[in-house]
Amino acid sequence: MKHGQFSESTTPTATGFSPGFASLGLEASLLTTLEALGYEEPTPIQREAVPPLLAGRDLLGQAATGTGKTAAFALPMLQRIGHGSRMRPSALVLVPTRELAIQVGEAVQRYGKELRVTALSVYGGQAIGPQLYALKRGVDIVVATPGRALDHIRRGTLKLQHIQIVVLDEADEMLDMGFADDLDAILQQTPDTKQTALFSATMPPRIRSIARQHLHNPVEITIAKEPVKAGTAPRVKQTAYVVARPHRAAALARVIDVAGAKSALVFCRTRLEVDDVTVMLTARGYKAEAIHGGMSQGQRDRVMQSFKTGQTELLIATDVAARGLDIPHVSHVINYDLPSSAEVYVHRIGRTGRAGREGEAITILDPREQRLLRSIEQHTKARVVVLPIPTVTDLRLKQVDRVQTAIEEVLKEGRLETFRALVERLSAACPETDVAAAAIKLLVRAQGGERPEQEIPAAPIRSHDDVGRPIRDTGRSSGRPHGSFAGAKHQPAARMRRGGREAGMARVYIGAGREAGIRPGDLVGAIANEAKVRSSVIGAIEIEERFSIVDVPESMAHSIIDVLGRAWIKGRKVPVRLFRD
Repeated sequence: MKHGQFSESTTPTATGFSPGFASLGLEASLLTTLEALGYEEPTPIQREAVPPLLAGRDLLGQAATGTGKTAAFALPMLQRIGHGSRMRPSALVLVPTRELAIQVGEAVQRYGKELRVTALSVYGGQAIGPQLYALKRGVDIVVATPGRALDHIRRGTLKLQHIQIVVLDEADEMLDMGFADDLDAILQQTPDTKQTALFSATMPPRIRSIARQHLHNPVEITIAKEPVKAGTAPRVKQTAYVVARPHRAAALARVIDVAGAKSALVFCRTRLEVDDVTVMLTARGYKAEAIHGGMSQGQRDRVMQSFKTGQTELLIATDVAARGLDIPHVSHVINYDLPSSAEVYVHRIGRTGRAGREGEAITILDPREQRLLRSIEQHTKARVVVLPIPTVTDLRLKQVDRVQTAIEEVLKEGRLETFRALVERLSAACPETDVAAAAIKLLVRAQGGERPEQEIPAAPIRSHDDVGRPIRDTGRSSGRPHGSFAGAKHQPAARMRRGGREAGMARVYIGAGREAGIRPGDLVGAIANEAKVRSSVIGAIEIEERFSIVDVPESMAHSIIDVLGRAWIKGRKVPVRLFRD
């Protein structure tokens, strides 16, 4: 099988397990968990990585965020640890950010539920007391950012002599954030007999050097970017909205509300997500139906017939269930989860814009998946416009516009005699404008226009250079498109320069510079992991001979200064204060 291909089998086995996952060598308890979580079949990285990791081989894997890497290393790690000596901790997973540490830790807990394997996420910016207590009590798997892991190692609270498996996840991001020395220091403390897996979206020489030093005869896996010939991608309008994971469902609902999608296909990664999204959209008044591999053929046929005849507005599906569906009138394809390859993305969005009709493809994107979307954009040779999540005001205006259009169409049709008589009766007591306004209010209310709505927080949008490295956050513009991921370097209108720095930013003085070997990545890593700050909100960095200056949001400046003043940067404590011009 070529890298990046999915299996064609969609029929569950007699036990209910997906034949794809069962064929990887995973034991029944893990298959039961995957079934309960709604996973239908492995992604390419899971197909390629799980068997050699189960066999105890070291692994060097190149795959982008969003391709299923966490399950690819977590499932074999859980199976091997679950039947080992259980000397604690048995496995260490190193990740670049606190957000990823939390995400991976939660995933490991979910997958390992049946095996009773425990996991602990350890990262900067979190109270250290609970971490000390949990480590003393004992856990099987530690998921940590490098800085906090090294802190615990030096305290003697994280002991690595029994570590059987080490995973470096998103290794290129860790190097970009200045963690190279920390990684070396940590890996030198682990047993030579350990199994090591390294995953990275790119393979620069620095990653190859780490692999040569710390991996032994590794299996090398590259989830190839699927070649898509120019012109094969459907000519549809393609947009993406970047939103943090906790706000994904709200963003999906908002996008559908604003788009006015009445014949949309919404793709999710798992059966569980399909069911949850269907319940959520139905509660908002949409005629939504689910279709996935856990349904009988009779159920699928009924759902498809309802969608084709227009009785169902929104069809929520997994890729497996949507294979072979012939639906000629889909107005929108919405990716609730970004697919793991350009090939799957093109296949999904090809279901709209058929037969000369206009179509629209929308992707709800996790901030960490931006690199994968850029890769998809490059290989489809098609532009994906990144937009800010519509505000509540945007939604209200769109609803009023739709009502106006509907009223204008009814006025053109005429035949209003019956209703005109009612208006005349009501106008005897109230002005005609008030009567019309009351009728419009009823119409807006019927369309959910008076439903309480909350603003959805903006997520950081990252531009990239020509090799896919993040440049800096482009912020959120005033309702304007952020542009395309294809090398866009957009300067937001919302952050104008004022007196040498961006509006809303403060300058922080750090008493160490080039003389101490300080690099931008060192400062970004220290702030991001110790002060609970996303690296994307950090502004300009100036490194002088004996000091450095970093632009940070004014609202965060004092807390960052307080945390950095107690932290170690390049092995020493340094003075940190507000910089006064």
